Amino acid sequence: MKFKRILVTAALPYANGPLHIGHIAGCYLPADIYVRYLRSKGEDVIFICGSDEHGVPITIRAQKENTTPQAIVDKYHQILKESFKGLNISFDIYSRTTNKLHYQTAQDFFRTLYQKGVFIEKESEQFYDPEANQFLADRYIIGTCPKCGNDKAYGDQCEKCGSTLSPEELINPKSALTNATPVKKVTKNWYLPLDKLQPKIAEYIEQHKHWKPNVYGQCKSWLESTGGLQPRAMTRDLNWGVPVPPEIPGSQGKVLYVWFDAPIGYISATKELMPDKWEIYWKSQDTKLVHFIGKDNIVFHCIIFPAMLMEHGEYVLPYDVPANEFLNLEGEKISTSRNWAVWVDEYLKDFPGKEDVLRYVLCATAPETKDNDFTWKEFQTRNNSELADILGNFINRVVVLINKFYEGKIPHAGTFSKQDMLLINSISEAPLKIGEKIEQYKFRDALFELMQLARFGNKYLADNEPWKQIKSNPELVNTVMNLSAQIAANIAILSEPFLPNTSAKIFNALKLPHLKWSNAGSVNILNTGHQIQKEPIILFEKIEDSVIEKQIQKLQEKKVSYTNNNQPLMPLKTEISIDEFDKCDIRVGKVLKAEKVPNTDKLLKLEVDIGLEIRTIVSGVAHCINPKDIVGKQVIVLANLKPRKIKGIESKGMILYADNGNGQLVPVSPIQELTNGSSVK
Repeated sequence: MKFKRILVTAALPYANGPLHIGHIAGCYLPADIYVRYLRSKGEDVIFICGSDEHGVPITIRAQKENTTPQAIVDKYHQILKESFKGLNISFDIYSRTTNKLHYQTAQDFFRTLYQKGVFIEKESEQFYDPEANQFLADRYIIGTCPKCGNDKAYGDQCEKCGSTLSPEELINPKSALTNATPVKKVTKNWYLPLDKLQPKIAEYIEQHKHWKPNVYGQCKSWLESTGGLQPRAMTRDLNWGVPVPPEIPGSQGKVLYVWFDAPIGYISATKELMPDKWEIYWKSQDTKLVHFIGKDNIVFHCIIFPAMLMEHGEYVLPYDVPANEFLNLEGEKISTSRNWAVWVDEYLKDFPGKEDVLRYVLCATAPETKDNDFTWKEFQTRNNSELADILGNFINRVVVLINKFYEGKIPHAGTFSKQDMLLINSISEAPLKIGEKIEQYKFRDALFELMQLARFGNKYLADNEPWKQIKSNPELVNTVMNLSAQIAANIAILSEPFLPNTSAKIFNALKLPHLKWSNAGSVNILNTGHQIQKEPIILFEKIEDSVIEKQIQKLQEKKVSYTNNNQPLMPLKTEISIDEFDKCDIRVGKVLKAEKVPNTDKLLKLEVDIGLEIRTIVSGVAHCINPKDIVGKQVIVLANLKPRKIKGIESKGMILYADNGNGQLVPVSPIQELTNGSSVK
């Protein structure tokens, strides 16, 4: 089928944290390369994305930061938007799912399915927090994993062993809100009957065998699993999200399931971008809808969202869903909880002006068919040996030599040799080769074909040595430098989808306007006598070992390790000198008395013998320690801490405690009885 327009979406990132390189390599960079290529070809294409601002991860982040969900999404929406802009990801719109238009669009969509009788209303018992008086989403339930014994597993997944779980499987489940034991309570929600829709969905999947094997295969496994597809709730008992349309009976206190709401964000963002034309892109069967996603979103974009669109009846269905695998980092899985990631906003600060270097490396190592690995050493090697020594070196040599020999004016090409004709053939084939690979979502191969042009150019110059032959064979050098300049012009055009800043710099150096894909493949882009810039052009600076070592060290320093109970260990603090440590007077003391401070939950008032005197010390450990259990024990005391009043009690010193891995504090004690007041060194 011939498509008149192409609608490209990239998965909406959760607005509960910044972007890391895995996000970029998995979804956003491939989508941007694809869209930039289509624009260069003159296709009617729009590129849609925005922040996904609902769902439990948002509320959990808000709880951790002691703020509101709205404050969290406002903060991270801006960070995400700036990171995409910094890497030149060229969305036509970057919207968000908390705007009024999205609420209206999502509610209208739900209302249509409700009125058509698509949903089934179903009562079920769900976990409920009796202290918080609210139902608990799976992520709000924490307990012991039945597979590995991790006592901090979530109700949907154990992040230690990776097992998929349900809240019913957890041992000793607790509410993440209040630590109360949840109870089961009956509630009603609206379900999408995927079991009844399975024949339609299966037929749709069979019509898309052109999908990447990892996508098609995962869809087939879902369809062919024991029991097949099951009804999935499209509403939740939460207070953060798009409310179920209020006129629907029983809607009070319910919001749309985030995976019902989020993909509709593509539609609402298109409405926002083009209020009068959005339906042409979403409701015309000659629109090619392409979703770029990571592999963890395949089921939602290939089964659930198409099922929603089918039942609505007015929308075009996804034609292709190119999903990449996962990118690892230095041999380990990227982990946001462990801070094992290269964050895009930090990269842009650490490497100003090197946006294209990251784009290049992430494309060259993209996890297109299997998980792949990013290392800082490979990043350095690709910058120095490929971008600087091959691409950058070739463009600079062309500019320098044309200025040296011809005062910056393109020479006339003479008679072409056999070698010249082979090179011309390679130039003419390049746009087709690169374009075909991009259209097949083989971006690594497409990038390789682009770099081949620069390799051919360097070899062509090395073989002909114009710097040696300029006096003895000027006609040959005229032809060599003309063709070399034509290669540079072709690289300017063909590199734009991958390296937009670099492409612009080459166009500027050659004093060319921004040319389109159809102009590539020619050896007549630069006319004889055309003036180029006189200054040398350094596209890529070499990256020194010290810079890379600093990044590796930064990774290790910020990495969060875990205790045996899967609790994060605090990263090391900033180094201090021995002189700074010597200022601390640390002593052995014995606790003589201990009692809770009235009208407080966490404070203990302790009387401690530190040898020289008896001190009163207030510690915030009453929630962990029974007063009678600490009396008579020796402890370690920071004795020269400046006194301060706590609840009207002057506290003189601080007792040292260690976290046992479950968030419980335990007093640090000497391994044998010592004289009270003994110094700790």
